[in-house]
Amino acid sequence: MDLSDRTVLVVGGTSGIGRELARRFAAAGSTVTVGGRNPRALAELAREGFGTVAVDVTDGASVAAARDAVLARHPGLDTVVTSSGVMLLEDLRDPAHFAATATTIDTNLLGTVRVVDAFTPHLIRRGGGTFVTVSSGIAFLPFPPMPGYAASKAAVHAYSEALRAQLDGTGVDVVELVPPAVATAGQQAVNPHALPLDDFATEVMDLLAQDPTPREILVRGVLGHRWAERDGTYDELVVQRSRALSLLGRD
Repeated sequence: MDLSDRTVLVVGGTSGIGRELARRFAAAGSTVTVGGRNPRALAELAREGFGTVAVDVTDGASVAAARDAVLARHPGLDTVVTSSGVMLLEDLRDPAHFAATATTIDTNLLGTVRVVDAFTPHLIRRGGGTFVTVSSGIAFLPFPPMPGYAASKAAVHAYSEALRAQLDGTGVDVVELVPPAVATAGQQAVNPHALPLDDFATEVMDLLAQDPTPREILVRGVLGHRWAERDGTYDELVVQRSRALSLLGRD
């Protein structure tokens, strides 16, 4: 991927990984629009020189309106990053967890699908482009306190695989970004060993610039998650990660 000459939309780019990737694409020379729900964050990014668009990935009409606004400004849009996501703790012994599960699936999985559906016809018509979907190392090695998150990200991985197969021959690529725990605001509270955001983003951009671009963007810190089953470490690691159930207030 030539990072110096892309026209990029980062959906979910108002904070965390999405925001840092938007800045990295811009620093490399790409034209970047950031989409998100937080008006204050969008205003800050606009002052930095980014294009911005309000979008709520849980609302199909909002996604369609954002698509129309972005394509009106940037008819040559060639890269769409789907980084919107929520991470919520869920105690499955309490039926009230279902609200958190529904929110997680609607945002992380269905939000990804809504954005991909909105821009697929455009990218096919132009004869090329790239979707960058964002799953997680937790898609491959579950984190028991966040079952809905793990399920949603495993689904994003499977969906990305199917999307890539169906778009074969159209010129539209599908690249799946698989982050480990990264030291954004939410992860710092859960995992003090999370990878520094700056280091993560540097490695991601280096991998995206490879020729050919890998189908999965796997920084070193996520390899143990991605290949746990292959390497025979899966069961042991799930037991270790189950200790974090104390986050749910369990003894």
